[in-house]
Amino acid sequence: MVHTIDLEFAGRPGAIAAGLIEGPGGLALVDPGPASCLGTLRTKLAARGRALEEVEAILVTHIHLDHAGGVGAIVRANPRARVYVHRRGAPHVVDPSKLLASATRLYGDAMDRLWGEVLPVPADRVQPLEGGEVLHAAGLEVRVADTPGHAWHHVSYLETADGTAFTGDVGGIRVGAPLLVVPPTPPPDIDVEAWTESLARIRAWNPASVFVTHFGRFERPLDHLADLEARLIDMAGWVRTLLDDASLDDGQRQERFEARLVESFQHALPDAEWVRRYAAVVPVEHGWLGLARYWRKRQGVENAS
Repeated sequence: MVHTIDLEFAGRPGAIAAGLIEGPGGLALVDPGPASCLGTLRTKLAARGRALEEVEAILVTHIHLDHAGGVGAIVRANPRARVYVHRRGAPHVVDPSKLLASATRLYGDAMDRLWGEVLPVPADRVQPLEGGEVLHAAGLEVRVADTPGHAWHHVSYLETADGTAFTGDVGGIRVGAPLLVVPPTPPPDIDVEAWTESLARIRAWNPASVFVTHFGRFERPLDHLADLEARLIDMAGWVRTLLDDASLDDGQRQERFEARLVESFQHALPDAEWVRRYAAVVPVEHGWLGLARYWRKRQGVENAS
């Protein structure tokens, strides 16, 4: 059975969801969130009559701190838990010093408040993944797919008994029932072609539902993924057009992109309250930065050839 645990990140409901898998072999957590939310995680497990010490598997989609920053703290509290993570992310779970240095440049003095203590995980508790594996977590079968596009160290998971695909950030951001799925595109790893190929891998599973960290579980997964892919292609096209406009500087380009993104929310959503909810959780500035870097990187490769 799959449950959504709202970690109430920074006191805000609906921001980060951890996936809880209950099976005959115990518990598994998917993307347990940052260490700053560990108290909330414990409390919400206890409300279900469960405990962190019952978690035998931690399935990480990728190592960004909002998804996996608390893994080390969980393993310290429960040394028998095993961590599954993409092979490119595994070294940073064992030694998070480079990850922390990079994040500190971005978040500065807010690091501890936002993410809490990011601890290393002993190497013998970490299982690197390539994609294509079949795991057994909580006594249930879980399939793994390599799903880059948002990050090169991204995998997705299918819990086969329930049919839920856990898609991290490659599955987009969705606030609620209205069908609007926004691709989070921060630098440095955005790759539109790789992302669309990853969505094809998830579709091939024919899941019954899709679970995204931001935020929760949704039925009709093929509709969800189709909306996400269309928006990814649209957003990439807007950025390419803006970059080609030599009359604009980057500040003007970003401003126009962000305005168009919010306008797309207005067209897709039923009322202003839904627009406000999306604007509160979607980092619109990242949309420009990651996609602009993607196009410039591609242009550099094309020019070099």
